[in-house]
Amino acid sequence: MLRKAEWLKDYPAELAESLVSEGALVRLNVGEWAQAEGDDRSGLFVVVEGVLYSYCASRGDREVMIGLAEAGSVLGHATRFSGGPRLVTAVCVEPCVLLEISEVALDRVAERRPEIWRAIAGFAYENMRSAVRMAAEVISLRPRERIAARLLAAGEGHRKAMEEPMPTIRLSQELLGEMTGLTRKTVNVHLSAFEREGLIKVGYGRIKLCDLARLRTVANG
Repeated sequence: MLRKAEWLKDYPAELAESLVSEGALVRLNVGEWAQAEGDDRSGLFVVVEGVLYSYCASRGDREVMIGLAEAGSVLGHATRFSGGPRLVTAVCVEPCVLLEISEVALDRVAERRPEIWRAIAGFAYENMRSAVRMAAEVISLRPRERIAARLLAAGEGHRKAMEEPMPTIRLSQELLGEMTGLTRKTVNVHLSAFEREGLIKVGYGRIKLCDLARLRTVANG
């Protein structure tokens, strides 16, 4: 799985093997936290199995969902690059297996494979790009376009699903509203319209993307 992960696929297989040899497997149940916002614990969690939702604190003690992580995704950070506490809380939405690689373990990996720091910088950049894109969508897109863009982004984050002709993403209308800054009622109105147009099919906690090309057209205005 690690060899195929986006952030490692362009590096020698020995890098993934080093991470496995230095890491430790952690098993978590539904509802358990992999990490908490404000935690000063460093190191990485690589998702091996399962899906986690990421939340960030907002004004008024609100927790807003900002993304999801599936197999191959990375949580946490290396203090060599970022410093400071963790920025998001990650919660399991199904039983998960994570590979935990501590800061000390990362240093040991780097002694043999110094390119690990370049790989970490790469996924950190991708995470920042995703956050900037979400902010830009909220600021610039109309609700219909914003919802389409978030559905596509959620699908892209769930890469295994996107390999299917009609991928299904595990995302409720309430959480989609949090990610787009819209009320659940507004989200429901537009999802119903998408469904009538044959773009999606809404299920309980799941949304099937039936026409990716037309969704991209909507997202692009």
